[in-house]
Amino acid sequence: MSFEAKTNGAGSLQKWGGAAALYEALAYIIGIVGFIAVVNISEVADPLQKVTAMAANQGLLTLLYLLVYVIWGASLVVLTLALHERLQGDVSALARTATAFGIIWSVLVIASGMIYNVGMGTVVELSAHNPEQAATVWLAIESVFNGLGGGVEVVGGIWVLLLSVAGLRNGGLPRLLNYLGFVVGAAGVATVVPALGETGAMTFGLTQIVWFVWLGIAMLRRPAGLALHSAPGEVAVHPAPAR
Repeated sequence: MSFEAKTNGAGSLQKWGGAAALYEALAYIIGIVGFIAVVNISEVADPLQKVTAMAANQGLLTLLYLLVYVIWGASLVVLTLALHERLQGDVSALARTATAFGIIWSVLVIASGMIYNVGMGTVVELSAHNPEQAATVWLAIESVFNGLGGGVEVVGGIWVLLLSVAGLRNGGLPRLLNYLGFVVGAAGVATVVPALGETGAMTFGLTQIVWFVWLGIAMLRRPAGLALHSAPGEVAVHPAPAR
C-alpha cells in the first residue's frame, strides 16, 4: 500500500470518528429530552406502576434505548479506534490503555441497552398475566442495568481522563479540550460515590455533550492531526499540536 493510500485511510477513519463523536452528543440530547421531557418513568417509585408505564410506552422506550445505548455504544467503538490512531496508540501505552477503557465502556453501554429492551419486553408480556411477579422481575433486571452502566459512569470517566492526558502529551487534541476532559472525567469517576452520584452524573452528561461536539469538530477539521507515518525513505510529518 502506498504512503498516500495510508494517509488517506487514516484521514477517513478520523472523519468517521468525528462523525461518531457528534452522534454521541446528539444521542445525549435525545436522551435528555426523551427520558425527562417525553417519557420519564425513572421517577416512578412503585414497581407495579413502573411496569404499567413501560407497557404504555414500550415502543418509544425501545427506540430511545436503541438510539441512546445500543447505537451510541457502537458509535463509541468507531470513535475509540479513531482516537487510538490519532493519539498514536501503537507507540503510546497511555493511549492503548484509553482504548481498552473505551472498548469496555462501549460493551457495557450496548449490553445495558439490550438488557433493558429485552427485559422490558419480557416484563410487559408477563405483566398481562401476573403484574406482581412482573414487578419483582423488573427490580432484578433494573439492578443489572444500573450495575452495567445505567447509573455509574466511572468507566467513561476514566476513559476521558486517559484521553485528556494522552492528548496533552502528544498534542493530538486541542489543549483546552483536554482541560475540559479533566472536568468531564472527574465528574464521571465521582458517580461511583453514592453521595455524589446524581450530581456527578448530571455534570458528566452535560459537560460531555460539549466535549463530544468539540472533539467531533476538531477531528473533522483536522483529520490528519495524528502523526503520519512516512513511507520508506521519506521523512515523517508531525503536525503542530491542535489549538
